[in-house]
Amino acid sequence: MEVGLMQRQRVQYVKGLLGEGTLDSQYLQLLQLQDESNPTFVSEVVTLFFEDTEELLNKLRIALLQPSVDFKKIDDHVHQLKGSSSSIGALRVKNACIDFRSACEQQSPEWCSRCLQQVEQAFYGVKDKLSYLYALEQRILNAGGSIPVDLGS
Repeated sequence: MEVGLMQRQRVQYVKGLLGEGTLDSQYLQLLQLQDESNPTFVSEVVTLFFEDTEELLNKLRIALLQPSVDFKKIDDHVHQLKGSSSSIGALRVKNACIDFRSACEQQSPEWCSRCLQQVEQAFYGVKDKLSYLYALEQRILNAGGSIPVDLGS
């Protein structure tokens, strides 16, 4: 496939993720930190987010299975996840974390379990979509192209 076509597809795909609420403007700000000297900067940052989130989700699952649920500990994990999802622009994950924190405040194990499912769905959704995006970017780079930072208008 032609590099220019793949670049246009990438721009449209990112615009679509913004338009559907998967990502927010913070992701665009992250893109501004990427340049020709480090064309995979954003994907590297997001990959770290994926790894950290997987670990936090495991900690949350374990914490919710305890006979005596420590809501403060769960809230701390959710707060950390909310912050990291905000920093990369993962809007749906951030929003699901806001609901989760409310469940922690109410000290409701059932509500927390439902919120964990919502966070997981939001996370795996954004992970799938960004994994596709980064595979497309790798194809662009492999074809000798560059990753456009500006999405145009």
